[in-house]
Amino acid sequence: MFESIRRARLQREGLSCGKTRRKHQEGDLFDEMRTHPAGTVGVYVLFFIGVAVLMRLGTHVEDGLPALTWLHALYAAAIGFALVAHERIALREQISDNSILLLVLGTLLMHLALIVFTLDLSANQSWGKTLKAIVLPHAFGPLVLSVILGRRIGLFGAIYATLFGVLVCVSVSAPTFMATSALIGFTGVLLTKRVSRRNRLFMAGLYVGVVAMAFSLLLHEAAGVIMEEQIGRMIGLPLIIGVITGMAVGGLVPVLESVFGVTTDVSWLELGDLNHPLMRRLSIEAPGTYHHSLVVANLAEAAAETIGARASMCRVSAYFHDIGKLSKPEYFVENMDPSANPHDDLTPRMSALVIIAHVKDGVDLAIKHNLNSRIIDVIEQHHGTSLAWYFYRQALDQKAEMERLVKQSKAKEDDVPQVSEETFRYPGPKPQFKEAAIISLADAVESASRTLEKPNASRIETMIAEIVQARMLDGQLDECDLTIAELAKVKASFAKTLLSMMHGRIKYQKANEATPASTMGLRDEPKPRLARDDETPTTTSMKIVEASFAGPAAEAAAKKSRSRKSPPASAA
Repeated sequence: MFESIRRARLQREGLSCGKTRRKHQEGDLFDEMRTHPAGTVGVYVLFFIGVAVLMRLGTHVEDGLPALTWLHALYAAAIGFALVAHERIALREQISDNSILLLVLGTLLMHLALIVFTLDLSANQSWGKTLKAIVLPHAFGPLVLSVILGRRIGLFGAIYATLFGVLVCVSVSAPTFMATSALIGFTGVLLTKRVSRRNRLFMAGLYVGVVAMAFSLLLHEAAGVIMEEQIGRMIGLPLIIGVITGMAVGGLVPVLESVFGVTTDVSWLELGDLNHPLMRRLSIEAPGTYHHSLVVANLAEAAAETIGARASMCRVSAYFHDIGKLSKPEYFVENMDPSANPHDDLTPRMSALVIIAHVKDGVDLAIKHNLNSRIIDVIEQHHGTSLAWYFYRQALDQKAEMERLVKQSKAKEDDVPQVSEETFRYPGPKPQFKEAAIISLADAVESASRTLEKPNASRIETMIAEIVQARMLDGQLDECDLTIAELAKVKASFAKTLLSMMHGRIKYQKANEATPASTMGLRDEPKPRLARDDETPTTTSMKIVEASFAGPAAEAAAKKSRSRKSPPASAA
């Protein structure tokens, strides 16, 4: 209410247009419950109630099965305690909030429910107990979890799907069920290392079916019941179940992604479509920013690969990280007309506000176009709380100049502008995860690389080291989980990628400078000249401007092509 009153007052005074930007993560009750301990307890309670119901249903799939006893409850409690301890100790980073926990435990419940349903269907068939254990969809839960959340969570699902499955499937021999479930579940996880296309899930299901088929033959032979089953059922049913499981997972994964707000590598590749309306606008209205985003995407993807981060997420998020510049593209150096600098008519403070506003404008556009929440996070975090150094330095210079004039009695003390560092800082937050930190560094590195004269390996490595060191000293990497060893790999990757992008070319002679044919063979041909690589880099400390405006600072200092007109101090 108070925010509405304040906005109305500013609008009456002509200081506000009355419009409000869209905001990301409002902090409502749902967001609160995602990390609240009560939500965690609730998810676990619902899971254990579901397991108890499925254990009871498992005793009714066939006649004559033993009823549940307190001994079964004790078994379930022991396995449940192991599950909770395993999750809290080993998977705390992967299962970071209650929505992910609900996805993991909900998938396990769905897996157990499918097993009970399949047992119920097979009860009226003339199949042996060994075949009934083989044809269960053992790979379903591990495949879903491995594709969506990674193979560590997939292994977690395979382990506890096996342990709880023994309690649910009392109609099947426990050793046979455990061996079959562990083999097929772990095989499914093994086959989902890189699922970049949805047809890979079908192939994973096919391979799981082949493994189940081979194990079926070996198991029937070892049990001495191979002559009691038809060979077609013994081979065909496991293969068919494996293929159906892969197809079912392929259809279910997009639904789970939408419901729980997670994104797989398959979806990231689909989101990385350069024909997206925002990317098309960027290529037309801000072609310099468009090209910058593509280069940042290449840098970030290669760096993420070296440390095992999500490379596809880095690439797609880097595409969209600067879409906020669409609001005022001409104010950013990569899109600026060389003959007219719009910042010449603004004070340093106003220029900084225009540059800094592209973060909030980007979030507004991203929400309007329903972009992935992780992309919005990257847009918010890719500058952190860094300083718009170029304009801050200008403001300090103007203040010093006015103070000098005051001492000479050529200006009044009221004309001395007040310069606050906070005014020239981005609003944040700082990068919260590895991918956002990598894109933040790649953004700064790409911008600063445009200022290098005669780039070589030594100069590029020095520049990257100074940028990373400056970000660390400024505390911009304090809230993400990048380690020093990973940062070293990221810097090496940046250097390798930039060096390949900025490589030298052989300088060929022009046609009119070619050696006459009559003199060929009479004198040695000049060797092609390559870009010099033996020059020592400059030793002056580089002040890294924010990624969006690194170019003009360095270019203005290096080339001195034009000087910026100093605005009146009173305007600051």
